[in-house]
Amino acid sequence: MDTTGILDEALERLHDSGPERLGRLTNHAPMAVEVLAARGQAHAVHRWLDLYARKLEEFPSRVEPVTDDGWLSALGDPRRAADWIRYFEHEVAERPWREVLTRWWPRLLPGMYGGSTHPVIRVGHAVRTLLSDEITEPRLAELAHGLGYWAARHRPVAVPDPLPGADSAAAALDTVPSIAVQDGGFSARLDRVRALPVWAPAVAEPSDAYRHLAELVRAATHRYATHGHGEETMLVHAATAPNAVLRALPALPPALWPSSLQAAWTASAAVTAMYAPAAPVAYTPPGAVTPEEVLERALAHGDEHVIKLTDTALDVGDEPALAAALRSMELSAPLE
Repeated sequence: MDTTGILDEALERLHDSGPERLGRLTNHAPMAVEVLAARGQAHAVHRWLDLYARKLEEFPSRVEPVTDDGWLSALGDPRRAADWIRYFEHEVAERPWREVLTRWWPRLLPGMYGGSTHPVIRVGHAVRTLLSDEITEPRLAELAHGLGYWAARHRPVAVPDPLPGADSAAAALDTVPSIAVQDGGFSARLDRVRALPVWAPAVAEPSDAYRHLAELVRAATHRYATHGHGEETMLVHAATAPNAVLRALPALPPALWPSSLQAAWTASAAVTAMYAPAAPVAYTPPGAVTPEEVLERALAHGDEHVIKLTDTALDVGDEPALAAALRSMELSAPLE
């Protein structure tokens, strides 16, 4: 992890910006700079931020404070993003951050589908830093920003009708039916997800939940190599959203792990239903390329989703995952 102080500098720089721009597009910069710092590329953080800066907007205005007694009325109201972030800044200043996360995780988890799953992904990056490195004020503030964004964009889904699934995550993703009409934005498509295959419904042991969630991340990452052309940006989240949940598990009580697995499966399967292509393309092996070289290519490319999928691919760590990262670079426009 970063010991240079550059990550903290970048987070302080970013916390003057809001979690979104244009009222709906996520600010990916905090997540991307965390990846660069975590992967030994802290020297590139500020240069990357300079390129991304045109996508940042000022921090939004507050409406009214979120309170312990009245928080439910503010849940899922994007106009209250600044109020929620301020609430969580106070929470992490007054209580251990794991205690705050544990208290709010089961409240927020049913709404992890809001903001195109970006809020839970941002929280996952913040938790990785807090678990792996020194706890600093900017890193605690980043967790507060992530949780606040999640609360503001909290968006539950109706329980989908159960369809027959499969034993493995890869096979279960193969059985996900596409929604009838694949157009419109994330929220409109999500409303059309009416049925999903059941996968790992009986998992109750925390260790089994962790193992199954890691399997899901691996399967969704591999799948991008042959299905990413369905929508090169949005299908990234079929892998990065469950990986964010996986990263958070060590900071949470094991009793919360099985429900986290099911929420992550629903998110990954729903994204698959919403954006999967009509047919896959042939798998292209990555060739003689090292993980370090793939990371260098992702940084040179610069697109925020490419960087985040590459980060997840490096977690998975095998050749099909590297192929998925390289495929995302082929499909996505570079940051310029």
